[in-house]
Amino acid sequence: MEASCVALKANANHVCVSKGGFSHGGSIFCGESVKRGVKSSDLGTQLRKNLRIEKGTKRAYRGVVYSVLTPDIEKEALTFQTPLFETPKADPKNVASIILGGGAGTRLFPLTGRRATPAVPIGGCYRLIDIPMSNCINSGINKIFILTQFNSFSLNRHLARTYNFNGMNFGDGFVEVLAATQTPGDAGKRWFQGTADAVRQFIWVFENAKNKDVEHVLILSGDHLYRMDYMDFVQKHIDTNADITVSCVPMDDSRASDYGLMKIDKTGRIVQFAEKPKGPDLKAMQVDTTLLGLSKQDAAKFPYIASMGVYAFRTDVLLELLKWSYPSCNDFGSEIIPSAVKEHNVQAYLFNDYWEDIGTIKSFFDANLALTEQPPKFEFCDPNTPFYTSPRFLPPTKVDKCRIVDSIISHGCFLRECGVQHSVVGVRSRLESGVELKDTMMMGADYYQTEAEIASLLAEGKVPIGVGQNTRISNCIIDKNAKIGKGVVIANADGVEEAERPEEGFYIRSGITVILKNAIIKDGTVI
Repeated sequence: MEASCVALKANANHVCVSKGGFSHGGSIFCGESVKRGVKSSDLGTQLRKNLRIEKGTKRAYRGVVYSVLTPDIEKEALTFQTPLFETPKADPKNVASIILGGGAGTRLFPLTGRRATPAVPIGGCYRLIDIPMSNCINSGINKIFILTQFNSFSLNRHLARTYNFNGMNFGDGFVEVLAATQTPGDAGKRWFQGTADAVRQFIWVFENAKNKDVEHVLILSGDHLYRMDYMDFVQKHIDTNADITVSCVPMDDSRASDYGLMKIDKTGRIVQFAEKPKGPDLKAMQVDTTLLGLSKQDAAKFPYIASMGVYAFRTDVLLELLKWSYPSCNDFGSEIIPSAVKEHNVQAYLFNDYWEDIGTIKSFFDANLALTEQPPKFEFCDPNTPFYTSPRFLPPTKVDKCRIVDSIISHGCFLRECGVQHSVVGVRSRLESGVELKDTMMMGADYYQTEAEIASLLAEGKVPIGVGQNTRISNCIIDKNAKIGKGVVIANADGVEEAERPEEGFYIRSGITVILKNAIIKDGTVI
């Protein structure tokens, strides 16, 4: 009887050894079929082409599978290479997301005068926080933290009404609001100093036993408009064995200086990261974006790679960076990521779809009106990945002899003999006869006034919620519960770019008139 001893290593032909011969053992490995006696004259030649044979092997080595198939005669050792195993599939149960509730929201002021940035209404019936929240839910991620600090009342109320275990089934997941707070010690008396500092101050939450299975952490912004499957993002993060992965989009010259820009090598690894560079530093960040798969024409239009502010971290790496490596760095985009590029595997993930940063009044205004285009670049309606928001249980909108063109009318509205063109009309809005609304984002109202209340206010010469008769409005954002009287004209005919008139109920930002929340614009006013 013949005997063989087989040592198995990765990446090799799979060969079965049986009495009197060898035979090819399966289709999952590449190799030639061998079936001969061990001492066959040409077996040595055949095996040495495919395998490495070591005579007289007497012992097993670490990392090697050693099998004695028969106890007699001489032993021959066959050495195989290990098979290439597939990358583990991303599991949403091992992923937690942290949504940053925004800072003071100065760029979106006056819309953020009484609310946090993620609580700003968008699209007629949603709020900005609904974007990352819905993306998480649609991606199967149900461990969600929201960090809040400024003007968080309306945001907290919306989250409590919309994302709770009774309203939606999160299984073993959770939605937890982590509000800025003060703790003992000098460091604990500071409010959040930046995005990274906000996470650092709650780092004990991620070291908690109930989060021990969380292998990856997503850092998300609460002021972006996009639809994304985060598990595709996490899968790329795992496939590249990255410590950090940054989601990015191609960017043109006009807006590049508003974002963090990066350079990558041919493997997708980020080799340089600059936060909002200007002048010569901006030009130095130009790259050949054909590396991302863009055509030469598109690469010429979009010569920059911009960060979306969406990051994936390995949990252990995130904790290490915040606690030990950079304990004094307060911001991810300007400090943590640029520093980590030098010592860690930081990868870029191309998001090749619609994405908009709703960080300024103009971008907010343009993104809302873009929803009315045909076909729109982005729309909330998608049966496979719906966007969630607070269930308001409002009646259908009532329209009486109106002309509506390229517009969105939300539920619970009353429109009487008016014209609406290229506009978004929010929930519970009231437009009286003769009203002309054009290029306007109207947020709606938080409550109704009865017909008796409206009649009483009009009889007293006061202004009810909504827009009064024969009023013309264009190029305008109307915040919630605004009361606009009869015969008002809001057009900014003089083309004023910036103005502050809070005592009169409005601001002008980038040429766009913003009517304040709860403002009263009296009959006959001309803006």
